[in-house]
Amino acid sequence: MTKQPGLDGRHRDKNGRISKKHGNTLISTLRQTYGAGFAPGRADDERLADVLHDLDEPSLSHLIHDVQKQST
Repeated sequence: MTKQPGLDGRHRDKNGRISKKHGNTLISTLRQTYGAGFAPGRADDERLADVLHDLDEPSLSHLIHDVQKQST
């Protein structure tokens, strides 16, 4: 598969879609990408799916968008 513009280092699933973060991703892993202030008040060993459920967010993208909107 050739490199597609705009993938930002993400890979594609077998069906050609860009893969998403899995719900079992740990908050500590996401803090490496999004900074130490990501999901304040949450433990490093919590799973993304649990945090999204608790915050009533449908996805990581929505959570990041809402947090950025709140900080402006």
